[in-house]
Amino acid sequence: MLAPKRVKYRKQMKGRMRGKATRGNYVAFGDYGLQALEPGWITNRTIEAARIAMTRHIKRGGKVWIRIFPAKSITKKPLEVRMGKGKGNPEAWVAVVKPGRIMFELEGVTLETAKRAMELASAKLPVKCKFVVREKTAPAAATTEGGEA
Repeated sequence: MLAPKRVKYRKQMKGRMRGKATRGNYVAFGDYGLQALEPGWITNRTIEAARIAMTRHIKRGGKVWIRIFPAKSITKKPLEVRMGKGKGNPEAWVAVVKPGRIMFELEGVTLETAKRAMELASAKLPVKCKFVVREKTAPAAATTEGGEA
């Protein structure tokens, strides 16, 4: 399971998930990606389940990148405990995901295999997802800026 080795503070505030992702919103490492379409918390167990679903489908053929990390602790009070007496103990670790964030990337497999693997992974996730393909950028020398060719 993914979890931080150590943190400065054990308990964190809830926070807000407003707006779109400004970082990690493009396919950087692989050829294909899985992009979040809505905000949410994704636990370390969920990330692991999605990773296993992907790697099983590609039969360990390609390379998988996990672009999200569960760095936020979620606390929970025990069942049937009255209100008050402070905040509960950390129970799980989650990654905060905003719309547009690329969560997983794949490389070294065909388009159909990658698409199916990402579908299996997105079925495990609590947010709506979209399959994206890396944009092929043209070399800088080939483009001309309004000049004569």
